Order: sequence, then structure tokens, then C-alpha cells
Amino acid sequence: MNDVVISVRGEHEIRRAPEEAVARLMIRAEGPERGAVVERISALTEPVRDDLIARKEAGGVVEWSSQRVSIWSDRPWNADGKRLAPVHYASVEVTATFTDFAALSWWVGDAAEREGVQIGEIEWRLSSATRVNVERDAATEAVHVAVWRAEAYAAALGIGSVTALEVADVGLLSRQSDGAGQPAMLKGMRAASFAADAGGGSGLQFEPEDIVITAAVEARFVAR
Repeated sequence: MNDVVISVRGEHEIRRAPEEAVARLMIRAEGPERGAVVERISALTEPVRDDLIARKEAGGVVEWSSQRVSIWSDRPWNADGKRLAPVHYASVEVTATFTDFAALSWWVGDAAEREGVQIGEIEWRLSSATRVNVERDAATEAVHVAVWRAEAYAAALGIGSVTALEVADVGLLSRQSDGAGQPAMLKGMRAASFAADAGGGSGLQFEPEDIVITAAVEARFVAR
């Protein structure tokens, strides 16, 4: 039997519990006097910052940050279509990354009761080091799946062995193999494609679903 070229796709999925939660909140103030609004937003923001500094020192918060104060004004209209006096607004966005989810729950509850504070989304994620390792493991297993499928096809055809010609991200495999029938070569294996689903992604979640890391590759083999 002549050499047979087999093209397959390999996929693998890994689930991990979140290790970090990135919480975002917005602090707002408004009023008729610009100076008073600036003072008010500073007074509202200071205790939130002080609390996060203390939590970071205690180890429950990995990092936190706050943007500069944004200030703008607007002249609203009344019911009669008349422009009213300007209203001045100020806001500060605060972001905090927690590793202690119990502490996060208490912090969100406390922050929500503060004047001028609006809780935003909470993003659940893995640590950078864990994510790199999991993505590598998922890619490795995706390649193993591609090899297993190629071997299964070859066995069904009564062919004893397969040798890799190409392995690539999904969509990057060449349409026509230049090496068919030639000694097999692994041509520039690239990192596999990854996708993550944190199970919800927005809103307040204190029982987050597992984060799903998936990898997919396309591969071409020659069977002899």
C-alpha cells in the first residue's frame, strides 16, 4: 500500500478552581460646587484605599490600584425644557485582586454599604503561573489526542505506524502537505489555541464555577 496522509484534530480540556478574584468598584460623588465634589470624592475614597492597604499587608489581597479622579460637569434640563445650573460629577475606579475569597465576600459586603460606592464585576481567574502550566498541559494532551486518532485511523486501514508531518494551531495547517511521502518532519510546532470560560464572568459570584482551559491542534501524519 502506498503511503497514506492522515489529517486529524486533537482537543483537550482541563478544569481548575479559581485562585484569584479581581473585584472592581466605582466611587462617585456629585454636587453643585466643583470644589466640594472634589473634596467629597477624596473623603469617600480614602477609607476604601486604607482598607485595601491593610488587607494587602495581611496577605488577603495580592494587589490593588485606583485610577485618578475623573471630573466632569453637565447642565440638566427640567420638565419645562429649561437648562438648569451645572452639576459636577467625580468618580474613581478601584480594582483589587483577592486570593482569600472569604475576605472578598466580607469586603464586598462592607464596601456596598459605603456611601457613593457601586460594586462592579468580579472576574475569577487562575494565577499567572498556574495558567501557564495548565495551558502547556492542555496543549500537550491535545497533541496526544491527535496522535491517538491518527494511529486509530492507520490501524483501521491495516497500516502499522504513523509519523508526524505537521502540527499547528487550528486553521494554520497547510492545505497541501509538501512532505507527503517524504521522510517525516515536525514543521515548526506552534503553541496550541486556548480559550477560557470562568463560568459567568460578570456580577457578584462567591461560589465560582471551575475555570475551563481548552487546547486544540491540527496535525498531519503519514502512515506507512
